[in-house]
Amino acid sequence: MNQDFDIKIIDKALSIDNAYDFVLDSTCGGITLFVGTVRNHNKGETVTHLDFESYRPMAIKELTKIAASCQTQFETKKIAIYHREGLVSIKEKAVIIAVSTIHRKQAFLACEFIIDQLKLNVPIWKKEYLMDGSHWVNARP
Repeated sequence: MNQDFDIKIIDKALSIDNAYDFVLDSTCGGITLFVGTVRNHNKGETVTHLDFESYRPMAIKELTKIAASCQTQFETKKIAIYHREGLVSIKEKAVIIAVSTIHRKQAFLACEFIIDQLKLNVPIWKKEYLMDGSHWVNARP
């Protein structure tokens, strides 16, 4: 297991502080945090909450590959990727990505790369609950 990565898929509240503390490093001047929260609408419909499911072993493996690619491509120092499983309410955090690099530009690029690759390649599925029913949402960046 790579000591520069902290990757979690959990069914409880995600902590921005834990992600930040993990990536904080005295050699780095750039830290980016992306926090994806559940919004109350989508495509003109009212959303009441989301339900995330994953194939956890494969999801962890894919997230680790994405983090390793970032380490090579963007010279990241540390990466934290936390994703929720289960029911997630409006305004709750669904995903947190934290990245540290020597300079800020690489941190921004790495963080964007991670969320885009997560949505494309990681087996985490989202079910959207509306006022009048529910449906599975296709992954897309």
